[in-house]
Amino acid sequence: MITALRRILGKAGPFIGLALVIILFAIPQETRVHFLSYHNIKIILTQTVIVSVAALGMTLIIVSGAIDLSVGSTVALTGVIAALLIQRGWGAAATCVAAIGVGGLIGLLNGSAVAGLRMPSFIITLGMLGIGRGTAKWLADNQTVNYDTSPISGWMTTADPSGRALPAGVWVAVVLAAATSILLRKTVFGRHVFALGSNEAAARLCGVPTVRLKVVIFVLAGCFFGLSGVFQLSRLRLGDPTVAVGLELDVIAAVIIGGASLNGGSGTVLGSIIGALIMSVLRNGSQQMGWPNYFQEIIIGLVIIVAVFLDRFRRGAKA
Repeated sequence: MITALRRILGKAGPFIGLALVIILFAIPQETRVHFLSYHNIKIILTQTVIVSVAALGMTLIIVSGAIDLSVGSTVALTGVIAALLIQRGWGAAATCVAAIGVGGLIGLLNGSAVAGLRMPSFIITLGMLGIGRGTAKWLADNQTVNYDTSPISGWMTTADPSGRALPAGVWVAVVLAAATSILLRKTVFGRHVFALGSNEAAARLCGVPTVRLKVVIFVLAGCFFGLSGVFQLSRLRLGDPTVAVGLELDVIAAVIIGGASLNGGSGTVLGSIIGALIMSVLRNGSQQMGWPNYFQEIIIGLVIIVAVFLDRFRRGAKA
């Protein structure tokens, strides 16, 4: 009975969790109509973009058996840099590439320290969390970075003439999720990532270049974090060095809720996206219910604890 339950949670757990959360906020009569409206669903999907894109990178890292706590700082830093570049007249495409490049550079620094110096990813990325946040505040001179106009500002807007079209950021997230899923499940690189997370020593003996692989994983993840920074800039329409504090908790929770193991070796892109949706529905539904911010934070904290518990429960089935 317990083994069957573990298998069900391992395969359908994220979908069950999403359904339960939606039902929770759809039952009350005073919130049902607005919560289930197309406009609110579009808002939820838009709010999910930043976490889900970052969760794609975090999925690669967690599946490989590591973790990255510098997500929020990277998002803030790349958002500030993108805003400064727009101020200087850079186009949308060049600004986006530059922000993604900065995210990749941060990932390169993290990956090189973790793989080359054989230091714990927790410690390295915790240090980068402070470095990234401090650099963002320094570049922004401890204030928000405003700009006149840019096409980037329209990538995350929920306002359109027809009222039906989804923002461009949602479609970008969908395409990236599909591409990342193919990368993990259908390529040699993906198999190496799972092997690295399952047993690094065995992977090395089988000829997997574990040092180089770790660096590449962190660089790819950093690029995803940099793109999340661009979407954060698009949503706020300004660069804010204080934004995305605690975002790493939402991203990690989304990946764990989605079925990935903190010990590495397991995880899916679809599960991570569903986990990101659960986090967004929780925040949106809490606002619809009029719950105070501190109560929302308590709920999110409980969800993170439950996610870790479910991770241990699922691993019991494999043991």
